[in-house]
Amino acid sequence: MVIASIDMKDGHVVQLKNGKDLMLQRDDADNLINDFNKFGEVAIIDLDQALRNTDAKGNTKNTELLKSLLRKGNVRVGGGIRDVKKARELISLGAEKVIIGSAAWKANPKEGESVLNVSFLEELCKAIGKQRVIISVDAINGKIAVRGWTETIDVSLIDGAKEAEKYCSELLFTCVEKEGCMQGTDMESVKALRKTVSCRVVAAGGVNSLEQIVELEKLGCDVQLGMALYTGVVNLKDAFINCLDFEKVNGMIPVIAQSPAGEVLMMGYANKEAFEKSFATGKLTFFSRTRNCLWTKGETSGHFLELLKMRADCDRDTVLATVKPNGGACHTGSFTCFGSDPDAKSNMERLYDVISERFANPRPGSYTATLDDKRVREKVMEEAEELTDDAETKEEVIWEAADLLYFVSVLMYKEGVTWQDVYNELDRRHKEK
Repeated sequence: MVIASIDMKDGHVVQLKNGKDLMLQRDDADNLINDFNKFGEVAIIDLDQALRNTDAKGNTKNTELLKSLLRKGNVRVGGGIRDVKKARELISLGAEKVIIGSAAWKANPKEGESVLNVSFLEELCKAIGKQRVIISVDAINGKIAVRGWTETIDVSLIDGAKEAEKYCSELLFTCVEKEGCMQGTDMESVKALRKTVSCRVVAAGGVNSLEQIVELEKLGCDVQLGMALYTGVVNLKDAFINCLDFEKVNGMIPVIAQSPAGEVLMMGYANKEAFEKSFATGKLTFFSRTRNCLWTKGETSGHFLELLKMRADCDRDTVLATVKPNGGACHTGSFTCFGSDPDAKSNMERLYDVISERFANPRPGSYTATLDDKRVREKVMEEAEELTDDAETKEEVIWEAADLLYFVSVLMYKEGVTWQDVYNELDRRHKEK
């Protein structure tokens, strides 16, 4: 699968040739990550951090932009991460993994010493977990490249990879000579690397065709892609579809549809044409085996499943589609094919949506629509007092807690705060500890 790359320098999205020469520059990072995230993971690279172009606080011109993108997709972050504190901060802000480059390597290891900065890597794995660590095994002429690819150390790609695998869940290999050149990557080095290690391998640098992406997929390697995406030589839709293993499942990939809250809605099957139509229309489409034709969910009932993103499983023979349902997903009218309830189960997001709708389209007699800023804050205080001072039985606590959560949700709506914002803050606090 393809991991789309957003490389940043001087506050812009850029693509460089050989890590030095500016080839293109853009300022639409939000649009890019929204598009890229439909198809898979996204890598965000702070090139200024890698080159130590930082201020007194260790920030770059990219720092605020980077932070704003971290929870907008399945994001991995790289570029100049040199200490555990920085890695932990990025994870707490929403990064799923961190890419460690120069900090993983010793500049001049003595004979018999590990080529790795073992004490740092051990501390890092202990702090955030080995599964969150990716180590760059970037290479120039077969030697490990460091310091923003401005230097090499006397360690071969293969020897370095063998050691690095002990401290990470993935290796990111960039053939620096090929980076940004659109001439194809170093397939022989990738093959040697794949034979050497058992962890996930992601190849980058020079990949310039759908055919090479598929070839790398068959080797068991993912691809981190930049220039080929930005120039339109490769598009993510084609890459996603062509990396799926249709042969294993006789041309029909099982597709599981889930709501944004993670509720399983239904399961169907899709061939290549169905995936093409899903991405083209933004509505989840299957292949009906009984009718022997494409079938877009909702084309009769109007209960479409609006496609938000797709993710292939590790074997590339099953797909998880995150969708926004418009009515019941089941032909019986139920919200899910795995239950009989016609509506989604109550949760904080559903409550928030109802409150939002009441303010947008006030109904006669709607209590919610009458709540102004002053009154809703008074009600939060009142309900909190009733919960803490008056509720004595389990039933009373439930009743008063429900009242409090309702008024808190109204207050949040009025202040433009969503429950996802609150979940993100709780997640940040959890990962900081």
